Amino acid sequence: MDIAALSILLSQEEVSQQAGISVMNKVLDTGEAQMMDMINMLRQNTMMMERSVHPHIGNNIDLSI
Repeated sequence: MDIAALSILLSQEEVSQQAGISVMNKVLDTGEAQMMDMINMLRQNTMMMERSVHPHIGNNIDLSI
């Protein structure tokens, strides 16, 4: 095998590896965003459940001056 062909093969392999890493990073970012959305949804659901059980708590503030 000559040097030019080997150089082309190595270059193609490097590009392929960089593309794979880019795709993996994108998948990780998407997974992180989905996880944060799920956490926010669970927090909102918890707040709604607490309000349904104790609807009077947190609606009024007593102030004395």
